[in-house]
Amino acid sequence: MGSWTGWIAAIASALAIAGIGWVLAAAIVAARFGRLLRAPSASVAPEAATILKPLYGAEPKLGDNLRSFCDQRWSAPVQIVAGVQSGDDGALAALHPFGAAIDTVIDPRIHGANAKIGNLINMTPAIRHDLIVLSDSDIAAPTDYLTRVAATLAEPGVGAATCAYAGRGDCGIWSVLGAAGISYHFLPSVLLSVALRTGDVCMGSTIAMRRDTLERIGGFDRFADILADDHAIGAAVRELGLSVAIAPVIVTHASAERSFAELARHELRWAATVRDLNPAGYVGLVLTHPLPFALIAAGFAPGWPSVALVATAVAVRIASARAIDKMVGRTTAPRWLLPLRDLLSFAIFVASFFVRQVRWRDTELAMRKAGRIEIKRA
Repeated sequence: MGSWTGWIAAIASALAIAGIGWVLAAAIVAARFGRLLRAPSASVAPEAATILKPLYGAEPKLGDNLRSFCDQRWSAPVQIVAGVQSGDDGALAALHPFGAAIDTVIDPRIHGANAKIGNLINMTPAIRHDLIVLSDSDIAAPTDYLTRVAATLAEPGVGAATCAYAGRGDCGIWSVLGAAGISYHFLPSVLLSVALRTGDVCMGSTIAMRRDTLERIGGFDRFADILADDHAIGAAVRELGLSVAIAPVIVTHASAERSFAELARHELRWAATVRDLNPAGYVGLVLTHPLPFALIAAGFAPGWPSVALVATAVAVRIASARAIDKMVGRTTAPRWLLPLRDLLSFAIFVASFFVRQVRWRDTELAMRKAGRIEIKRA
């Protein structure tokens, strides 16, 4: 074996070992967070709340997702506002069974390159209550969701509350593969980042804040041309000297990818967004891919040590997935999909360094500096 192949094998082995350690650490953190989920929620006086749901398109289980927000164990009034920007939006069909239980805003005005934020700007005049909860359309919540989110927001010094989420595949194998990426890669990364205090977390699954806080950060208008609007909202809250806290509840993200191309586009957009938000930290995510590096080491230095490294990488991923599933209370994906998921995650990670434009909904967006976007013109 040449010296250069030996060096490649040694470096790949070191990265694989570091990655194995990372996966194990994430599994431990997930187990600890699971104990918080099982603990009784802190008491908080129920108050009237407004939940904002910006919608776009006919998602497979949109009605079920919305119903989970209607079925909250919360004794105070809850206003749910759903917004679309077109009278023929496919999401409107899912709203019909709810009748007056959900307030619907149909407003075609465009306020910037971020269509979701434009939708929220149009929905803002309909807000009736001081407690505001923003949640993406593809999110489903448990019945104690509002109780736990409100209790977290009530803590001293907290300006916004957010929620971690696990995946659920709604459209066949590709959506299950996408959900596995959320549950077994993204979710443990978030929990470990919070535990180590290495990143500022604020996620579109939930952003709860007071009306006064929303006004002080400039309203939704401030984020009309920002791709990672959730992260930017969290940063704006922190600029006020307030914190963004994770509530002790896991919500569900509904994955709806029907093809590999759709899944790849979606995940490349996510990855490129994270890359631009924190370039140095994103490079550090190389340590979260033990299996690909174990396979590289085995390719350049075949033998029992390399085989053992590959087997260990697979075993710890399975163990971590079991810990996540136990925490969430359900299985996101079958175990045989995990090696494929690991290889796909690594491919997305590498490819993301070359992405400078993304497709979001039906629009091509050019990525600019400071997380800003603009609609790509022909």
